[in-house]
Amino acid sequence: MLSNARARYARIAPRKARVIADLVRGRDVAEAVQLLQVTNKRGARLLRQLIDSAVANARQKEVDVDDLYISKATVDKGPNRFFRRWRPRAMGRATRIAKGISHIVIELDQRG
Repeated sequence: MLSNARARYARIAPRKARVIADLVRGRDVAEAVQLLQVTNKRGARLLRQLIDSAVANARQKEVDVDDLYISKATVDKGPNRFFRRWRPRAMGRATRIAKGISHIVIELDQRG
């Protein structure tokens, strides 16, 4: 791992963010950014910003940015304690609506 960036408590369901993370995992950074710019998903913008942040972190170490690729992209489920809603159900009951929260981690490494 050369550099990483993480977005914690991102307001997107992990199931939806994993689709985008699987799309860019293992690709070169430039190719991944171009792919995310044309992807019509809400999580694409979030992952593109995260990749840009990881590239900026790598530049601090004076690394050639053209050789970087996404070595690891993970999306984990975050806690639901901040986004609780209640939906009325039959016979006077109520069920909780859990909103999706994600922790997203992007790690970059050099080829070769």
